[in-house]
Formats: sequence, structure tokens, C-alpha cells
Amino acid sequence: MGNNDCVYPRHKVESAAYHRVAIPPPQPFVKTFKYSVMETFFPDDPFRQFKNQSPLRGVWLGLQYFLPILEWAPRYTLNFFKADLISGITIASLAIPQGISYAKLANLPPILGLYSSFIPPLIYAMMGSSRDLAVGTVAVGSLLTGSMLGQEVSFTENPSLYLHLAFTATFFAGVFQASLGFLRLGFIVDFLSHATIVGFMAGAATVVCLQQLKGILGLDHFTHSTDIVSVMRSVFTQTHQWKWESGVLGCCFLFFLIITKYFSKKRPKFFWISAMAPLTSVILGSILVYLTHAEKHGVQVGLNPLSITDLVLVPPHMAIAIKTGIVTGVIALAEGIAVGRSFSMFKHYHIDGNKEMIAIGMMNIVGSCTSCYLTTGPFSRSAVNYNAGCKTAVSNIVMALAVMMTLLFLTPLFHYTPLVVLSAIIISAMLGLIDYDAAIHLWKVDKFDFIVCMSAYIGVVFSSVEVGLVIAVAISLLRVLLFVARPKTFVLGNIPDSRIYRNVEQYTNTCNVPGVLILEIDAPIYFANSNYLRERITRWIDEEEDRIKSSGETSLQYVILNLTAVGNIDTSGISMIDEVKKTIERRGLKLVLANPGSEVMKKLNKSELISKIGQEWIYLTVGEAVGACNYMLHTSKPEGTLKDESADSTWNV
Repeated sequence: MGNNDCVYPRHKVESAAYHRVAIPPPQPFVKTFKYSVMETFFPDDPFRQFKNQSPLRGVWLGLQYFLPILEWAPRYTLNFFKADLISGITIASLAIPQGISYAKLANLPPILGLYSSFIPPLIYAMMGSSRDLAVGTVAVGSLLTGSMLGQEVSFTENPSLYLHLAFTATFFAGVFQASLGFLRLGFIVDFLSHATIVGFMAGAATVVCLQQLKGILGLDHFTHSTDIVSVMRSVFTQTHQWKWESGVLGCCFLFFLIITKYFSKKRPKFFWISAMAPLTSVILGSILVYLTHAEKHGVQVGLNPLSITDLVLVPPHMAIAIKTGIVTGVIALAEGIAVGRSFSMFKHYHIDGNKEMIAIGMMNIVGSCTSCYLTTGPFSRSAVNYNAGCKTAVSNIVMALAVMMTLLFLTPLFHYTPLVVLSAIIISAMLGLIDYDAAIHLWKVDKFDFIVCMSAYIGVVFSSVEVGLVIAVAISLLRVLLFVARPKTFVLGNIPDSRIYRNVEQYTNTCNVPGVLILEIDAPIYFANSNYLRERITRWIDEEEDRIKSSGETSLQYVILNLTAVGNIDTSGISMIDEVKKTIERRGLKLVLANPGSEVMKKLNKSELISKIGQEWIYLTVGEAVGACNYMLHTSKPEGTLKDESADSTWNV
């Protein structure tokens, strides 16, 4: 605790003034309930813009809320279009090879990767609020789709059912995402903490890179498991089937992609070099394969066919589609919203998280009906879009049109696209998801967050993507529960020559107040932590009395509870304070409360605990509480006369 004891001269004590702690006036239940609902589901007050508006204007504002394009389109200029045109063409050059590669990762036909870069971006351009998010398929979502659906149906033995389940999972992902947005439940995604996402993404990237060894080494047979042990076993039990030509070609393309990415990172104005590198690799690889008559990886021609009739909405396979949709939907939301918020901070504008959920959900619902699988806003593509100078979501429209032209006229050029090039493109993209700096930062700042991060990573790499995600979320929830069930409590001491009281562990120059123990509870008091707080307060008192006995100081007379940080309290908390009061009084001490908030005072009053404690023992500040206790210690007046001396509730002690 503090280094020494504070001395309160009589004249200093008598200069203090007491202020009564007010009990908030009673509010109707309906008003209180309405306020709670608004604060829980509508903290951004989306209805504010509709106040004092005519019905017609209200309808127009409602359309603008769900279709932001109606808001910014009238202000769109030619200069904006020039910037968006360049950005759209640039990200299209990245979207085409990535789309083909990621579809392969999900064990789906390559053409689906292009389909998914055509329809969903058009939907997002109308409904999304981010100017920088570039929509498309993502590696982690593709990996999850492939691994989860592969547990139920083999994509080689029953490719038609597997494809239909992929569409169905995308449909349920969209329904789940849009529902979270419409019901204002976006805070659920916040349970995927930053540490969880860092570890999960790094683990998924590691797994994806390892699985690309099949393409790099030219292996025909490979494990469907995603854990590192199974992958390594599959690689090293087939050493006799390794193709050195494929390995050399893959390493050369991977080196080219990494060098271009490094160069563009060092020279941001040459961002287009790394953006064009994947498409360049595909073209060069296809030419090489054509000239050498090597492997083929054909891509059909044509626009998205309708797939609404392919959705599997009956048992027994619908269950795995729902499960896959929810898991992949949450991951896609977390990545898309995090990426959108990151770039909006750079450009100083705000994006609505719930509106983004609706937009991402609707584009997946529509996508599932038009032969697309899971899409969101991948970081790599959005970063290229941002660096290319995009101004609005029109860059997504330009990209979609470029992909449409590719689907109509250019897909025969990808007929000879080699798998080894696609593997190199995937590995290059995945290396950027392994954020070593973020992991080191977590270790330096918060060891528990680092444990969460590594748990996610180890779970994904050594077990499966789903297990790693469950472990990380479970540990994160455990931490939340620990924060609630084991709140911080600490002793306050007086900063010399002031009436300020602070944590004695943080401010080592604070001093003790003779005969007074000041405790602060740093969290709301609920049923989950009331027993712990009762035991912890008792322990603080025991430790203080032991310290006083060993030092021969003034015996303990008062225990002050600073309730400044206690924003709310339930009936268990009320009972806990009542029990603490009785325990303290049995030891010949007096309980004093300092600065209880409005919710706490309201419930203390309704439970009649205020009358048990005594209104005269509840103070507005710790300073006033200490002043009153110190006055009693100096005057030795009976407790009941302390505030009877004041006619107007403001007296000098």
C-alpha cells in the first residue's frame, strides 16, 4: 500500500463540504425498456435522419440507407470515374487469376471463381458503404468451404452434389450475414478478437501454403486433410512421384510474385506491378504449357448460369450446408468489415457495420442463385484498389464488367493455365496473411492475447480450420467471462497535498489514511462476480488489519467502497453489499460508499439498502467520504449525529 500515513489537521478537515448523493427520479418501465433496447441495438441512432421529415422524404432516405449508391451517385463526377476506371481494371487483373486459384482451393470448378467476381461486386456497389472494399473470393473462406463440405461429400465421387452444397452453403451464409445486419446483431462478430483473427488467418495461410505443395511438386494424389501432419505425410510418402520440372517452374513463378510484391511495397507508386504479376504469371504459364503440350486446366466460356434450383434445402445434406454457411459467413464478415474499417480510417469516412453485413449478406444470397460461392472483401484486392486511387464503389462495377468480358470472350485463353502457376499465386497471396509483427506486438503488450493468437494458429495447423477457430473463440470467451467474474479491486491512497485518491500500486507516492481503508471496484457487480467480490473485500480488510497490527498504527475504523466504476448492479450485487455491511459491522467497523452511479443508487433505494447503510454514509466523492471519516476519528462523535448537524445537507467538517 502507500508509503506513509496522511495527516489531517483539524483546520483542514473543517474546510470540507458535504454534497448529498441524489437518488434518480423514477422512470416509467416502458421508457426505461425503450432506452435499453435503443442502446443495445441502435447505438448509432439510425432513425435520427428521419425525424421531422415528410413521408416521401422518409421513403427516399430509407432507400438511400439500404442502397447507398442513391446517395453518392448524383454527386459522381468524371474525375471520380477516371480514378475508378483505373482501379477497376487493375483489380480485375488480380481478380481473374485469384478467382481461378481460390476456386481450386475450394475444390470447385475454376469458372466459379470468375462468376464470383462478376455478380457479387455489382450487388455490393449498390448496397455497400465502403469506397475501397474490392469484392471477391478469399482463400480462407475457400479453404473452409472445401474442408467442411469435403467431410460430408467427396468432390471427386459426387461433384454435382458437392457443387450444389457449395451454392447452398453460400446461400445460408448470406442469410445469416444479412440477418445479423437487419437485427442489429453485429456485435456478435466482435467476439472474434483481433488476436483470434491474427492467429486464425496465419494458421489458415500456413495450411493453404502446405496444400499447394501438391501443385508445386506435381503430385496426382494428395490428402484431403488440412492438418500439417497429414500433409507432410502425403508429401514425403510420394517422393518418387515428385516432378522436378513442376517444382522449378513453381519456385520461379513464386519468386517472381514475391519480388514484384516487395518492389511495389517499397515503391507504392508502382502498385500496379504487383497487381499485374499474377495475371502475367498465368499468361506466361499458359504460353509455356501450350508450347510444351503439358497439363491443361480448362475454363469454360459464358456468363453465370442460374443456380437457384440447385440449392439443397432438404435433409440429409442441408445440415452440413447450414453449418458451413454460418462458419464461413462469420469469417467472411469479420474479414470484410475489418478491411473496410481499416481503409475508411485512412480516408476519414465512416462505414456502417450493420449496413455492411446486409450488403455482404445480400450479395452472397444473390450470388448463390447465380453460380457463385462465398465472397467478401479480401485485404489483398482491397489494398490494390486503395493504392490505385479508387474514389467510390464504381471500381467494383468496372472490375465486374472486365470479368464479364473475360467470361464472354477470353476464357479460352485460360484453357492451358497450369496448376503450378495457380499454386504459386495462392502461396504468394497467403504469405501476406502471416503477420509476424502483429504476433510480436501481442506478446509485448498482452501475453493472454498472444496465447489466444497461438491457440488459434496451433489449432488450425495441427488439427483443422474449424477446431482452431473453436479453440480461439472459446479462449476469447473465457477471457470475457474472467473479466466479468474476476473484476479488478484495489486499494486507494491519498496523493500528498491533495484530496485525490488513486491506486497505490500505480502511484507509489500515495499515503495511507489512518483508520480508513479505501477500496475501489472496477466493474459492474453481477451474480457472476458477487461472491468473489465479497471474499476479496474481506481479504483486503484482513490484510489491512494485519498490516496495522505489525506497524502499530491507528486501528481500522472505516471501510470506504469507491463505486465510481460500478455502472450497474443486480440483485445478487445488492445482497453482496448487504452481506459485506453485516460482516464489517460484526468486526466493529463502518461501511461507507463513495460516488455510486444513478443505476446503483436507484437499485439501492428500491431494495431499501440505503436506509440500512444510512444516507449519511453515502458520499459524492472519495475525498468527502475520507473527510467525514477523519472528522469522526478526530471528534469521536456518535455515528448517528454525523449529518444531523446539517440543516441543509451542506456542512463544514
